[in-house]
Amino acid sequence: MSADQDSLVLDRTRQWLERAVIGLNLCPFAKSVHAKQQIRYVVSAARTGQQVLADLHALLESVAQADPEAVDTALLILPHALADFMDYNDFLDVADELLERMELDGILQIASFHPQYQFAGSQPDDIENYTNRSPYPILHVLREASLDRAIEAYPDASQVYLRNQETLRKLGHEGWRRLMRDEPAQS
Repeated sequence: MSADQDSLVLDRTRQWLERAVIGLNLCPFAKSVHAKQQIRYVVSAARTGQQVLADLHALLESVAQADPEAVDTALLILPHALADFMDYNDFLDVADELLERMELDGILQIASFHPQYQFAGSQPDDIENYTNRSPYPILHVLREASLDRAIEAYPDASQVYLRNQETLRKLGHEGWRRLMRDEPAQS
């Protein structure tokens, strides 16, 4: 990928993060690390699962060794790999196995975002799926200690997903499209 293409991927990812994840408060913990510039963004050139695994290995190592004040979380953005959600979903098991082999389970974890994200038992176009829909397949590396602190500080953290689903139901598909197109969402 060219630098221009990487820049476009980063711009679209940041737009999604700022408008949806932070703007709709889908993750109440994201605003702080974003404001402190503690998010590492990595655009992967990977096209195969093996290449994604190599990039993920390098990123996990990098985040584990980084000062949490500098890098608290990271996004591995996959514009050329794992476009099929079922392949991506299957890959998550491989990613978790890598965490275990690297002895980083319990230290880091991987959250998942995908353009066709679909929760088990839902229909493909259910608006609730959009809580985890991103412009590209993304593997989100989080520090367990940071997540634990955030959950302790946030009242009813276990209810965030229910609130997110309600937020998306109120927004609706057209509201989501406007949000991602630079148009103001209607309340």
